[in-house]
Amino acid sequence: MTGDRELAKETGRSAGKIGVSLLVAIGLGYVLTLLATRWLGPENSKVFLSFWGILMGLGSALSPLEQELSRQSAVAALDGGRAGRPALRALTIGAVTVAVVAVVTLVVPVLSDRLYAGNTALGVIVLCGAISFACQFAARGLLVGQQRIRPYSWLVIAEAAVRVVVLFGIVAAGLTGLTSFAIAAAAGSFAWLLFVRPVTGLVDPHAEGEGWGPVTARILILMAGAGLTASVITGYPAMVSLLAPGGSDADVGVLFATLTVSRVPLLLLSPLQALAVPTVVRLSGTAEGMHRLRRLLALGAVGTVVLGVVGALVGLLIGPWLVELLYGAKFVAQGWWVAWMVWGAVVLTALQLMTAVLVARKQANKVLVTWAVVAVATAVTLLVVPGDPILKAVAGLAAGPTLGLAVVLVFVLRRPGNLPAGSNVTVG
Repeated sequence: MTGDRELAKETGRSAGKIGVSLLVAIGLGYVLTLLATRWLGPENSKVFLSFWGILMGLGSALSPLEQELSRQSAVAALDGGRAGRPALRALTIGAVTVAVVAVVTLVVPVLSDRLYAGNTALGVIVLCGAISFACQFAARGLLVGQQRIRPYSWLVIAEAAVRVVVLFGIVAAGLTGLTSFAIAAAAGSFAWLLFVRPVTGLVDPHAEGEGWGPVTARILILMAGAGLTASVITGYPAMVSLLAPGGSDADVGVLFATLTVSRVPLLLLSPLQALAVPTVVRLSGTAEGMHRLRRLLALGAVGTVVLGVVGALVGLLIGPWLVELLYGAKFVAQGWWVAWMVWGAVVLTALQLMTAVLVARKQANKVLVTWAVVAVATAVTLLVVPGDPILKAVAGLAAGPTLGLAVVLVFVLRRPGNLPAGSNVTVG
């Protein structure tokens, strides 16, 4: 009992520190997207938001790398050691995977035209940023798994701060073109270079562990699930353009800009996901801890619905005014757009945190199933709902995440069986 109380206090302190860094990072994260979108206007910002979606989508696809390394690091810490070769293998797999995807978007003409408007420089920036993101997420996972919360929190802030510093430098130099904004966006993925020293001591390259086979299978499954996640978060504008084309470019541009603002906090949730993984590892070591975890998950589900309803009402009432305030008079949104965007964003927040529980249990297949349900339900909604692209897009924002929440609750609330302390046995 005392151990659980101490764990709760430690987790609360860590969450508090990370929460502060998240608030700072979210605030800084808005600066780039707001300035770039206002500068480019409703129609021209579509290309930048498409580039942003691919870059951050690949970053989102790498979030399981952070969670997996936080799990490895936490398990090693329980044994008094450090993460070993499996961590380096996971990093390699993640970096190679996103590099291959980035190269495909660059060299396939139809993809380059639709994603980058034929601007090869944007594709090259995505490639470099994606590879660096792999190193950054690996560093974050190692830090949080070993409870190095202070450097971890600073790294979270540094990612967003580097973008803003580069952005201001570019604006001061008068380089306000699309490519310049793209460079500023990708610069944040190199923030890990500022934290090489504290991270290198957390890995023992001589420590053996899982081989390439199981590590590769788990990382690829988790990244596939994260890729599906990205398709309904950062990549949603691309999905809408593909499955529900047409409509006014200006109206769709406003919708995408509004959606981008509503989803920025979701891009920064991976720190809380990574914190959740070692917490679940520790709670799963005792029957009492498992009971407490199930209770927290049930309360979280109720809280999600309440917060989603309240947020939707607030979005309905002040959403259009806020969009105009942020982007300017050319960006005219409708209240019902924003209401359903907020509902979808709240539900996606809960989904991301609950799938971290499945990562901690090494139930990668269930993570994949959850996000497949969300992505497929969203895609089907875009295809079958009658009406213009705006109606289809907003309906997809609500339907897919809501169905996904129901699925993940079935998975996480089901009793996984007896897990020995410090282990993460795949169950179910």
